[in-house]
Amino acid sequence: MTLNLARDVTLTPTDSGSVLLDGRRGVYWQLNASGSAILRRLLDGATPDATARLLAETVPVSEEQALTDVTAIIDALSIAKLVEVTQ
Repeated sequence: MTLNLARDVTLTPTDSGSVLLDGRRGVYWQLNASGSAILRRLLDGATPDATARLLAETVPVSEEQALTDVTAIIDALSIAKLVEVTQ
């Protein structure tokens, strides 16, 4: 799986995470620090499983719950057309 920002979407770090700006529609999404770290790892080429393992090692959550959270972020950003997922 490969995840990329959609065309005209920018990712900007903030003090508390990051902001995704959709330049096509003038809308933005704010991600907290965990969501931002997950997205950055996925954009850097990490798999959802590897991202979930790292998340489970760094915060008090099971690997199963971490994978559920990673998948939820991918799904939400994909539905919002902020990222493009290719297999």
